[in-house]
Amino acid sequence: MDRTQLDFSGGTLVLKSLSRAQMGKIFGGKFWTWDHRVFAWRCDAMHYAEVRDVLRRGGVPFEDSVPEWRPVHWAKTEIHSLRDEQRTAVAAWTNARRGCVVMPTGTGKTEVALAIMARAPVATLIVAPVRDLMYQWHRRILAALGYNAGIIGDNVFRVRPVSVTTYDSAYIHMDRLGNKFQLIVFDECHHLPGQLRRDAARMSAAPMRLGLTATPERSDGRHADLDWLIGRIVYEMPISAAKGRTLADYEIVRIPVYLSEKEQARYNHLSNVVRRYMADRRKDDPKFSWEDLCAETGKMPQARVAMKAYREKKSIEDRADEKVRVLEDLFRLHAGEPCIVFAGSNAMARDVSRRFLIPCLLNHCGKKERLEILQGLEDGTYGALVANQVLDEGVDLPEVKLAVVIGGTSSSRQAKQRLGRVLRKSGNVPARLYEVVCADTNEEIRSRRRRDSDAYAGTKHQRRSS
Repeated sequence: MDRTQLDFSGGTLVLKSLSRAQMGKIFGGKFWTWDHRVFAWRCDAMHYAEVRDVLRRGGVPFEDSVPEWRPVHWAKTEIHSLRDEQRTAVAAWTNARRGCVVMPTGTGKTEVALAIMARAPVATLIVAPVRDLMYQWHRRILAALGYNAGIIGDNVFRVRPVSVTTYDSAYIHMDRLGNKFQLIVFDECHHLPGQLRRDAARMSAAPMRLGLTATPERSDGRHADLDWLIGRIVYEMPISAAKGRTLADYEIVRIPVYLSEKEQARYNHLSNVVRRYMADRRKDDPKFSWEDLCAETGKMPQARVAMKAYREKKSIEDRADEKVRVLEDLFRLHAGEPCIVFAGSNAMARDVSRRFLIPCLLNHCGKKERLEILQGLEDGTYGALVANQVLDEGVDLPEVKLAVVIGGTSSSRQAKQRLGRVLRKSGNVPARLYEVVCADTNEEIRSRRRRDSDAYAGTKHQRRSS
């Protein structure tokens, strides 16, 4: 019988020279599928560590050609002194060598990862959700460990034993990279369970896996998949434990506003258009859902009219005139304080930018422009900036203690991420977040849902006359 061979092939493991009976006895039907094209067994590369251990425990002699990771030597290790909770997180992950660390924004998850990397100098791939974060990781690794990491993404393909990449680049290239890294770090790991992005984990043979996030929950429930893609949560710190200690003390104030008569009339008309369509379709199909409406927009003119009405409704909520007037009042109330305004759409962000002559950060802004705007906020060149989603997570921001939310989704994750943008501790200076919401509209429902977390407990509700 030929010697058993374990290989890496295009993001999968290939095992040769074991019969079906032997596979059943050793693996009990787990992992493997017979690939008749190569006359061998095949499974996702993510099972490498367990497959190797099972073969060894089963006493099966095998030749392992999977790992191609190279040794790493740090030029220096200048890690900030860790706080108690950070040391606990490092210890918890080190015991398991797999798993997720959940800590609020601003409590130093990056420092936890760098400390882990310093203690385990192995070939490492950092996966970040966006290019800005990828470059931020590159700078942090260079500063803390003296290592000029490779970059995979943004039209660059420079692979080194320690490299940084984005989720999109990772799953595209993992068929070539999957056996080159012993440790893989997923920053903002709640992005990983997406239908395509999960391939970045499935196609990697890395036996050591670390996930970092402040908000693991997903509205689609796929956060449960993090258990097998990365590992279970090994350390979790609630925001209540950090408030006033690691993070600044803070106050959240909710301000309701109302549509004008003209806006309300148009809003009511559009609501009736959507309701009538849904009611008519449910006469024929009582189970007709919003997802069904979305599916019909490509083939039914009436569905397109209803969808257009829905989008215009949302635009009225998002761009209500009264929101701009309240924002002006808040700027006057906090004159001289740096402020971040979080909008619910690119259109509203541009409206605010033009009205108050402040810079606007959107997803398509270039790296140089983003850095210039953030530097301007830090040095006082700009008193405020407005953004849609680009600052919701991850990117290091200047010290700001004031934020105004004038729109967003119903996601509690987005709400906590936005709050975290102003919670970096600086002395005893408290932070304040205002949430401006259109009352008596669907935005009020979205606001209620996104505030369903311990971070928003104790929100003050300020009355405003209509």
